[in-house]
Amino acid sequence: MKTELPLAEVYAILEPGPVLLVSTAQDGRANVMPMSWHTMMEFEPPLVGCVLSAANHSFKALEATGECVLNVPSAELLDQLVGCGNSHGDQVDKFARFGLTAVPSAQVAVPRVEECWANLECRVVDRQLVGSYNFFVLEVVQAWRDPAATAPRTLHHRGYGKFMRAGEEIQTGSAMR
Repeated sequence: MKTELPLAEVYAILEPGPVLLVSTAQDGRANVMPMSWHTMMEFEPPLVGCVLSAANHSFKALEATGECVLNVPSAELLDQLVGCGNSHGDQVDKFARFGLTAVPSAQVAVPRVEECWANLECRVVDRQLVGSYNFFVLEVVQAWRDPAATAPRTLHHRGYGKFMRAGEEIQTGSAMR
């Protein structure tokens, strides 16, 4: 028999995808924070919707510059990801503190995180829901991936300090290419 689930725990069931490390930069200072509230919105051009709390240093930078990088870590970066989430970008250089390497991007003035297996350089293309929901629509303008990472084990946030690693990859007869 099922039991009632507190509404504050619904997000842990519906988390859309892997936890990302979002890098931003403003006034010559780079920052990185974990984010799990994102969704694909379109294939081409690739559009990603995401929510950042207005209380975060990264929100202010993204709002001001309109640029970020969505860095996709594998499970091996769990400690760095949690460390970045438990510290404040206006108080500490998270790249230095957590041993992350900032490398220049090609299309945006925001560094990529070298240790992540994929990096998506983005520009904000729609701010209509920022005021109401802190929801940005990003267009991916350049994408990078490590060809050696064939089936990376990504992290998925389950709430309250719990994560799940992506599991076995299953191939089906999908018509999508």
